[in-house]
Amino acid sequence: KGVSIADVMTAGAKGVARRVTDSVEDGEIYPNHWGNDFYHKYPEDIKLFAELGLKCFRTSIAWTRIFPNGDETEPNEAGLKFYDDMFDECLKYGIQPVITLSHFEMPYHLVKEYGGWSNRKMIEFFDRFAEVCFKRYKDKVKYWMTFNEINNQTDWPDPHPLLQNSGLQIDKNDNWEEEMFQAAHYEFVASADAVQIAHRIDPSLQVGSMIAMCPIYPLTSKPADIMKAERAMQYRYYFGDVQSLGFYPEWIQKYWARKGYNLDIFASDLATIKAGTVDYVGFSYYMSFATKAHAGETHFDYDEHDD
Repeated sequence: KGVSIADVMTAGAKGVARRVTDSVEDGEIYPNHWGNDFYHKYPEDIKLFAELGLKCFRTSIAWTRIFPNGDETEPNEAGLKFYDDMFDECLKYGIQPVITLSHFEMPYHLVKEYGGWSNRKMIEFFDRFAEVCFKRYKDKVKYWMTFNEINNQTDWPDPHPLLQNSGLQIDKNDNWEEEMFQAAHYEFVASADAVQIAHRIDPSLQVGSMIAMCPIYPLTSKPADIMKAERAMQYRYYFGDVQSLGFYPEWIQKYWARKGYNLDIFASDLATIKAGTVDYVGFSYYMSFATKAHAGETHFDYDEHDD
């Protein structure tokens, strides 16, 4: 296994932001270094799932087990075999695996060498990873997701979601919001590629998106608050629109123009996104928010930290 973002991401605390270190440092706490040791104990864990009556198990394939650095051309057979064995254990009990390809643990080498999803080359690396997984496990896994909670990075004023979602380590002088939109675009293209790759390999495979669903309600019934909440929902969940409908909503293109953002978007990208819409939408629900308009607002732009 190679080093992932999660391997070098420290714990946080109230008033203490999580950090990513270039190596494992003495005195730091790295949450993913301690846990239930599923890697070694999955047979007994899955047996417990069966005793609970569970019929599906959502987990992820660690990119770093299949391609330790992320940019290799040949996969790691030992990593592939681990998932063969784990999926067999699930199926033995009639438990259907639901598998996410990228779940906040991309290879750290791709962050340091390529700048994460700020780099178009990431599409190529992800496509190779996805194709290897689909070909290897097509008879064991029927339900897939591309990027976990891809929309969390709309909280771009916080550097943590940008790094966790997209491997972005951004200079303080850069435009973080624009960088987020660019990374998300490359992820949309890669996700659409993955859908088409899966369907070519086996048309019965189902590939979905994954959204963190935290609905945003108007604080009051005032029209301005209602408009603010509407804009907030559009902003936080446009990811699902693009992946499900196959095109960017008109409002976001006008938003980019108003902000002066000039994203690297090819016509071929848009054709790929249109051709590779997801088969279903998965979501995790944590909580809800309320928002209200500020005095004198005209565009009702949403900022998760200010609103």
